[in-house]
Amino acid sequence: MNRIVGLETEYGCLTNDPSGPPSAVGRVRNWVFEKNRFGLADMHQRDWDEPAGNGGFLFNGGRAYVDMGHLEYCTPECLSLIDLLRYDRAGDAILLQALKEMHLSDQVSFIRNNVDHYSGATFGCHENYLVRRTAPLSENNVLALLAFLTLRLLFAGSGRVGSTPGAELRGDLLRHGSDSHFQISQRADYINNDLFEWVQFNRAIINTRDEPLADARKYRRLHLLHGDTNVLPSSLLLKVGTTALVLDLLEMDRLPKIVLADAVMTFRNLSHQPDGPWLVPLADGRCANAVELLFKFFEAGRNEFFGRDNETDIVLRVWEEVLSALSSRPEILVGKVDWITKRWLFRQFMERENVNWSDPWLKAQDLEFHHVDPTRNLGMALAQTPFAWDIPPTDIADAMRSAPVNTRAQARSRIMKMLKNQHIRYFVDWEVIDAEGVNSLNLLNPFDASPEEADSWARQLNLI
Repeated sequence: MNRIVGLETEYGCLTNDPSGPPSAVGRVRNWVFEKNRFGLADMHQRDWDEPAGNGGFLFNGGRAYVDMGHLEYCTPECLSLIDLLRYDRAGDAILLQALKEMHLSDQVSFIRNNVDHYSGATFGCHENYLVRRTAPLSENNVLALLAFLTLRLLFAGSGRVGSTPGAELRGDLLRHGSDSHFQISQRADYINNDLFEWVQFNRAIINTRDEPLADARKYRRLHLLHGDTNVLPSSLLLKVGTTALVLDLLEMDRLPKIVLADAVMTFRNLSHQPDGPWLVPLADGRCANAVELLFKFFEAGRNEFFGRDNETDIVLRVWEEVLSALSSRPEILVGKVDWITKRWLFRQFMERENVNWSDPWLKAQDLEFHHVDPTRNLGMALAQTPFAWDIPPTDIADAMRSAPVNTRAQARSRIMKMLKNQHIRYFVDWEVIDAEGVNSLNLLNPFDASPEEADSWARQLNLI
């Protein structure tokens, strides 16, 4: 890609242990860092709600910690889509290994979804994209970006049985053709704003807090809160790959001039229309077909970037295939798009078992669709992944402990492995590493994977 990308996944936890999910989550978190298995636990308080030992950085360049009771895994900084998938799946693999070695596999399960089907709570999969400060953030460009981020749920939504209690009473759902039994998106009912600075209780599509975690003179970080946690590789990589290309268009000032009348209302309404019609109101008073609008973003991307590199061409090919199928034969996207696959599978299940959408059994199956264990995951059993995006298990195993070789995560991992057995005070963060007695090691350029500066810093501490 033309930018650094990372994912933050908050996992749901199921357990039959009487002490409940918080105990299981804490035990697994502790196991990850005990004896420095997969990383170094924080030796300091990171924030007012993150005491020492709440989490830490991993040797693969990522991070794991407990956030609002959920175990959260952050991938390292990734420069390619295939790396992003590898490191996303490495988080699942670390949790599975923890449960297996702690003999908790029969008692505890982790689920990569976004709703608990119990209290109405939601937990997220946040996306982070490095954006250059030179990007022209005019009002039209920001609104066009919002339009794409809203409409992409048609191929990026992971699907959901049911809806949030009270969602139909908020007056923002279409009265005609809406469906409360199955939705396209798990997060749609919980998004309240298009742009907002804070994360909790007033969730926005784009979090506007300016926290680049890099050289603030050159970069900003686009932090997205509205996306679903994907199961199928094609869904995840298409979501991230198309968004990265749209940001390329933004930085070139080549975004299509598309402005929705209300991004949040459109997001919610589309989620409740798995059968369509996917008609959305525009700011100029017209009504347009959502797939046709997405085709405009695709065409702009193809015109600018086709032939740039193999990864871009694969994204463009899959993007075109999916949009064409959405318009005519969505059933051929089973195994490629999460929500379509889930709905097709559950319809087969309902017919076979003679149950309806309101049966609690369907919510249980909804969770199984997102299970981190590939042998139990209902979605992965149907995956139709392009050959170029197929990852062997050995690559995922390597990603559990080794960082990407082409981003600053490599330098962070290298230093952490040197600090592993040292009895010195240190502080590890995304863009800086501190230790007693020496100046900070600044990692402000996320594209810099060279070891020279890291090794020079380590020599000052006699680590090498």
